[in-house]
Amino acid sequence: MRTRLRLLFLLALVTLSVALPSRVASAQPPDAGAAADDPWGFEDEEQVETWSDILAPQWVDIGLTSALIVLALVSFNRRSRPLKYATLAFTLGYMGFTKSTMISVTDIFRVVDSGKAVLAIPSADLSMAAVGSAAASAFPDFKYSISWYIFAGFTVLSTLVWGRLYCGRICAWGAFTHWLDAVLPKSLRKDPPVWLERRANNVKYGLLGAVIVYYLATHHVNVYRYVEPFWMFTWTATPLLWAMLVALVLVTVVVRNAYCRFLCPVGAALGLIAQVTTLLPIKRWAECKTCKICERTCDWGAIQGPKIVKRECVRCDDCERVYADKDACVHWLIIVKKERWAREGIKA
Repeated sequence: MRTRLRLLFLLALVTLSVALPSRVASAQPPDAGAAADDPWGFEDEEQVETWSDILAPQWVDIGLTSALIVLALVSFNRRSRPLKYATLAFTLGYMGFTKSTMISVTDIFRVVDSGKAVLAIPSADLSMAAVGSAAASAFPDFKYSISWYIFAGFTVLSTLVWGRLYCGRICAWGAFTHWLDAVLPKSLRKDPPVWLERRANNVKYGLLGAVIVYYLATHHVNVYRYVEPFWMFTWTATPLLWAMLVALVLVTVVVRNAYCRFLCPVGAALGLIAQVTTLLPIKRWAECKTCKICERTCDWGAIQGPKIVKRECVRCDDCERVYADKDACVHWLIIVKKERWAREGIKA
């Protein structure tokens, strides 16, 4: 398995080497001022923009983003470790270093601005059309940002259905830390005490609240660079930010997934949604009340005895593979034992 993971890591490096030279150009509305001079005097003729014109610069991005989502769902549905790391390699190479696109606190700021725009509508003008227009005003124009809406829409929908699947599959920083966890020697890892871990998990919720309050008070968007390391994929930052990133990576070498578990405000926001919804949560057996196998398997502190803490679970599927393993899960072992006793006429 370690050899397989190292091969997948090489695949990730190859992906990055191919992706870095050519960054995907995002579609932008046409610039009327950029038109060439017309010597025949036809400037007044109206140029009709078609959907073919709009989609032409976007179709590769739409296709690759959709392919990533399909791969994420297949790897999740099959609970396949190799497919999971292939998804993480794709995420890291494409959504990370090629596009530098992730769900960010800046998207939460969009939601805040959208709510403020709706509340600002005069009661006399209140209508569904006015509410829709005001809510959409804080977000990018759909027809020029289709892949972003696919990506963001999948993030929201998957969170409602399964929980923080985004964090466990298609967040580029999460993919980066998952790969670190896969390739670094386990001897470097130090697990914080349970009491400290459960308290530290709450830091990201406080950070989410603090960032939103700061934005409401100042309307400064650039605060995101100081609470998210995602700018790493653009390679542009101040010396202070680089120093913060180095410190965070060193911490992550020792404490696995440190940022995602304890500091990420986006993870906190998605966790709050998951806690309320998660229509298809992880199953539990009656034996889970006493068995600790899955709890010891979880690297996210999301299992507390028989309880799955939905706001912390990223659906990494580590415990679900144990859960389905009839040679490891106590539930299945007890069934096998009872069947053997029944064949031998022994009462349980």
